[in-house]
Amino acid sequence: MADIHLDSAVLAGLQDIMEAEYPLLLDTFVADSEERLRLLHEALRNGDGHELRLAAHSFKGSCSNMGAPLLAQLCKQLEDDSRSDTVLDDAPEVLEQIEREFAIVRILLKSERQRFSLL
Repeated sequence: MADIHLDSAVLAGLQDIMEAEYPLLLDTFVADSEERLRLLHEALRNGDGHELRLAAHSFKGSCSNMGAPLLAQLCKQLEDDSRSDTVLDDAPEVLEQIEREFAIVRILLKSERQRFSLL
């Protein structure tokens, strides 16, 4: 697993803590992330920089906790960008990068879930 997308040490720690509930944690993160992406799109569509910043901040924390460093970094960028007046100019591109990175993370987490099931 490429540590640029998922930090294997963080996942190993979560697996140790969660034990048999680890696959549920992975599934919950994916479902929660899909909702967070929806909220990001909605805030951008509404031109609401405050809601965009809050949603990006929340998603950033979730990604950090799950060991998705690049995804967390992109969310931080969107959070920081949403503090300026240029949010509507730059946000669509950053949100697209977040979606692409989440697609990679989702695939890697699916693989991680399958690997765990084989243990």
